This record gives sequence, C-alpha cells and structure tokens, in this order.
Amino acid sequence: MTDIKAILKDRWGYDSFRPLQEEIIRSALNGQDTLALLPTGGGKSICFQVPAFARPGLCLVISPLIALMKDQVENLRKKNITAFSLHSGLTRKETIRTLSLAGESNCKFLYVSPERLETALFKEYLPGLDINLIAVDEAHCISQWGYDFRPSYLRIAALREELPAVPILALTASATEIVQEDICSKLLFRRPAIFRQSFERPNLSYSAFKTASKINKILEILQKVPGCGIVYCKSRKRTRTLSDLLNMQGIAADYYHAGLNAEQRNQKQAAWLNNTTRVIVCTNAFGMGIDKPDVSVVIHADVPDCLENYYQEAGRAGRDGKKAYAVLLFQEKELEELKKLAALRFPPLPVIRHIYQALMNYFQIASGSGEGQYYEMDLSHFIRQFSLDARQTIGALKILEQEEQLYFTEQVFMLSKVEFVCGKQSLYAFEKDNPRLEPLIKTLLRHYEGIIDQPVPIMEQSISRTLHLSLEEVKKGLVYLQAQGIIRYEPQKENPQLYLMRNRVKAQDLQINREAYAKRRQLFEDRLNALLEYALKTDVCRSMMIGNYFGDPAVRACGICDNCLNAKKQNLSGKEFEDIRLRLLQTIAPSGAPIKDALKGFSGAGKEKALKVIMFLQAEDKIDINEEGWIRAK
Repeated sequence: MTDIKAILKDRWGYDSFRPLQEEIIRSALNGQDTLALLPTGGGKSICFQVPAFARPGLCLVISPLIALMKDQVENLRKKNITAFSLHSGLTRKETIRTLSLAGESNCKFLYVSPERLETALFKEYLPGLDINLIAVDEAHCISQWGYDFRPSYLRIAALREELPAVPILALTASATEIVQEDICSKLLFRRPAIFRQSFERPNLSYSAFKTASKINKILEILQKVPGCGIVYCKSRKRTRTLSDLLNMQGIAADYYHAGLNAEQRNQKQAAWLNNTTRVIVCTNAFGMGIDKPDVSVVIHADVPDCLENYYQEAGRAGRDGKKAYAVLLFQEKELEELKKLAALRFPPLPVIRHIYQALMNYFQIASGSGEGQYYEMDLSHFIRQFSLDARQTIGALKILEQEEQLYFTEQVFMLSKVEFVCGKQSLYAFEKDNPRLEPLIKTLLRHYEGIIDQPVPIMEQSISRTLHLSLEEVKKGLVYLQAQGIIRYEPQKENPQLYLMRNRVKAQDLQINREAYAKRRQLFEDRLNALLEYALKTDVCRSMMIGNYFGDPAVRACGICDNCLNAKKQNLSGKEFEDIRLRLLQTIAPSGAPIKDALKGFSGAGKEKALKVIMFLQAEDKIDINEEGWIRAK
C-alpha cells in the first residue's frame, strides 16, 4: 500500500491528517464510491489530491466554481504539480489544446466544469486521459432537493458508462439526509461509503440577536472581540456602506463583492489575509477557497435564506481551534419578509414566461436561435428596462436554469487572450524600435505555445511576476502592442454572463416540470422555516439545532452559545448573579486562587449557584481555569 502519509508530507508539508481525511482517502484508494461530508475548512481538497498521487494517472475534478477552479490550478502549479482546467469560457481550439496536454503530459489534476462532460470533444479525448479518480466537489449541486441544485451536475453519472472501474469521491460541506441520499442515487454509487464529520464546533460560540441598530451591535461586537472578522451582507451597496461606517469608527475595514474586477478583489483579499484590513464586509461571493485560520468573528448583518449557507459562512470563524464567535443579527421586519420569499423565488409559470420573453427581447435573440451563445448581462439594467421585480427575476432565472434553458453566472472568468497578427519581419523591426517592450514580447512567445497561429489564453498576473513589473504595466504594454498592430488582445471578461443552453422558443410554449417545481418550493419553505426557528428559539442549544438539521443528533449542548449561557443563568436573579460574580472576583484577586478556595464562602445551593457563575464567566472568557483548577481573572 502506498504511504499516503509520506505523500501528505512531501507534497503538502503536513505531518498528519485532519479527522476523517485518512479514512476517506483509503476508501477511495480501495476503489469504493465515497461520499465525504466535511465542514468548511475541513480539508476536502486533500481527500482527492493525496489519492491522485498514490496511483498512476490523473484525477478528474468536477467543480461548478470557475474562479475557485482557477485558483486551485494556480496553487497546484506553484507546488510544481501539473494541473489544467476546462470550463465553459474556452473556445474549441483551447479545449483541444488543454485535453491534448492533459493526456500527453504528467498531468495529475484536470478540473472540469460539469457542462463540459457530455460534449463530443471531451468524450473523444476521454479514453486517453488515464483517469484514476473522479472527484465531485460541491456534490450537493447534483440534488434538486438541495439549496444549490445545478442541472449540469446530472451529467456526471454518464461518466460511469465510460469509466466503469473508476471510483467517485463526492465532497460537500453541508447536506441534509435527503440530499445525501440523492447524491448517492444520482451518482449511481455502488455500496457507498459515507463519512460524516460531526457538525459540532466546540470552539465556536453561536448567537442570534434581535437589534434595532445593526451597525451599533456590530461595533459593540468588534470592540469586545479582538482579531480579524467577516461581516456578511446581502447587497453590494450595503457592503460599502457598512465598511465606510466601520472605518469612521476607527476599525480598518474594506468591502468585497462579485461586481469588483479581479485586480480589486485580489488586492482586498490579500490585505485582509495579511491583517492590513481587520474586517472584510462582503456578500457571499467572498470566502470560497480562502483558508484563513485565525478569523475570530463572523457576523451576519443580514439573515441568509437557509441554514446550509449560514453554517458554511459562519464556519469560517475559529478554524485554528481557538474560541471564536458566529453572530446572526436580525430585525422583525426581515423575518416577515423571509416568510414571503418562497412566493418570490418560485413565481408562477405566466411570470416565468414573461421574464423569459423579456430576456429574449433584451438580447434580440431570434426564435429558433441562440443555443451555445454567451450574452453579457447587466441584470439591474435589464430589471429596470422591463420594470420587473428583482427577486422574481432572480427566481425565474434559477428555475430556467433548473429546466436547462439557460445559465446565468456572476463571473465567467474567460481568461485574457493574445494572438500575434504581424509577420516575423515586422515583429523584428518593432522590437528594434521599441526595446522596452522586447521582454514582454519574448515572454509571450516563450511561455504561450501556438500564440503565433491562434488566440491563446494568457495570465497577466503570471507575466507580471516573470518580468517583475506591476500588473498595470503589463496591461498597458499589451494594449500598446495591440494599438501598434502587433497583437490582438482580448482582456479577461468579468461582467455577468447569460449562457443559452437551448434555442429560443415561443414564450407560450415554454414548459416546466410542475411536480419537481412544487417539491422544490416546499423544501425551500422548509429551509426558510428552519432558519427562522434558529433565529427565534431561545431554549435550545444552537449547535444542537444545526446538528439536528443536518441529521447529526449526536451533537451535544455546546455550553457556549447564547442559549446555553442563558440557561446557565436562568436559575439566578440578576442581583444574585452580580453579587456572586463580585464575591468570586474579590476572592481570586489579584493573583488567582484554587476553585475550592473561591467556593469557601458558599454552601449548599449557594455553592451550586457559584459554580454556574464560574462556568458562565469561563465561557465568556472573563476568567481562566488551568488544569490544576486554579482560577485567574482575565
């Protein structure tokens, strides 16, 4: 048996596996179809990266997140590991080139978006890829009963016919029991091995507050809890507003959302990662693939629409094992609006048809055409132009996506492309007259094969590192080369894109699967109700509520969430609690004391109450108790 621990150490520098990683890896290496549920930050990538190196051939990684796919390929290449990605933004020539390189080189990882799997081109090259493992990331996307169903994931099962002996490893951070069963069914698992890491986070204190002023509560929390944090918001505009308010109060904050260009996102992310920025105020576009272990607090300034999203985002706090806080802020009005959300997210068929018709008119797509085309889309302009309801429009787009009519994405990330369009003599003469641009020209020619004959994807960031120039200088150089007729340069596309999966039909002929639609709506309402219960319940441990929701009844009362702390206090009046607290602090001041000495002045029921106060103060990090039972005030 290959020494997987040696692979872990040699390739990733880790001395030991995290919980369940080794068992998951051995299951995959034994050829067993495997479902792994690991929480955010639980190390899902290692589970397919290590077995890929334990066998000849490459690992096919299926992922819906093009930006994350791109980041993971870059990170692997930095470790001198050959990896490629194949997504919907590539042309036919680029796809052929990538598949050829993957089959002919020592490639270990090929990242593929699910819509690429059933293309004739992919099937043609598939036999030559020598695949040893299929890893399905964000596996909950295959279930139409989950919170993020993507129909393109249903195509993964067809790989079983082409690669019957290759095991599938499905990975997700959050899936309810019905979704877990659906994943195994849709991927045609044979005798599946299912590994679930506990949903318990013993160092993470959950709380939910009804508050009249969210900014005041956020300030209060950030003033009490040191270290870096994340504040999640629902709208892009709100991220900037809250960020500005925090900066005005002396808290180094910045905002982040999908509407920023790649350079802005990278700069903001880097400043937060190196702690120049203390707090990042963001939409849910932030966080995927970011591993910062020392986040001390995650605050949700707006209520998300399901516990799956909340658990995943809140779970970015406290990955280093130190005490951290996950805080949900809400107002009564928000919860009332949340109750109405199902009607907006699941508009009736006439409304869906109306929005579909408006889309086709907006892009001037003729009947019977449009399939396979991308259209750059300004969603807010589209909504304004046709006087539509924003939430109904987003709901209709999602339903049309589930019905495989179209696909709308905030970020397509089509890489920049360059092609040389001048002859060799002209290029030689230009280099002589423009020596400052010669290094850029030489880098393009040396690093990008085929760039003389066809448009080739390039990475300006990589070129800037090679030439020790700023990204801005590289882009200016490329723009100048295009202006001089030396190259054709297409900068990276970053605006939202609409992709038509089928030709336009008449709106009145548009149909949906009504039975599946009704069930998805009911499950959506169930998820909303679970989130409302989480926000409003005050007599159940929040960790237990989360565990029960995800089918993990073994989660015990955490003792540190707001509900647990209130339960500890409930047998004490406010005056009793304060009297006992002051007596305890006087006893242990200034240098501390053993617990037995601190309790000397109490007897009978009084001693029980004093112990409750001690537990509360410890949970609130006001006192410290060492292994010998010595109490010190902090």
